[in-house]
Amino acid sequence: MQLVTRPEQFDVLLLPNLYGDIISDLAAGLVGGLGVVPGANLGDKHAVFESVHGSAPDIAGKGIANPTALLSSAVMMLEHLGEVKAAARLQQSIEAVYADGTHLTADVGGKASTNEFADAVIAKLGA
Repeated sequence: MQLVTRPEQFDVLLLPNLYGDIISDLAAGLVGGLGVVPGANLGDKHAVFESVHGSAPDIAGKGIANPTALLSSAVMMLEHLGEVKAAARLQQSIEAVYADGTHLTADVGGKASTNEFADAVIAKLGA
């Protein structure tokens, strides 16, 4: 309940896998849904970057998934690899698509497909 009503009081939550999955889903709801939340699993030698929602098999192939989570995971991966400029360019492109508002997916109030959103991000990268 405290995480929902006063999330600002938490800096870090350290949880085992099952509880971490539940809490990450809950927290995703606080910021726009599973389609917008990136994820990172960092170890001493290896790192994995992925969307919090995983593979979302229930919507796979339908063209309705929001690619923000995956693209934001790529931003974190680029930062982790020291590619700060590339990470910043991608982040700025994602933010520009949201600011424009014409290529948003349904989960964030738009009508665009997954490819239309991704194409808009790519176009912003080229601008």
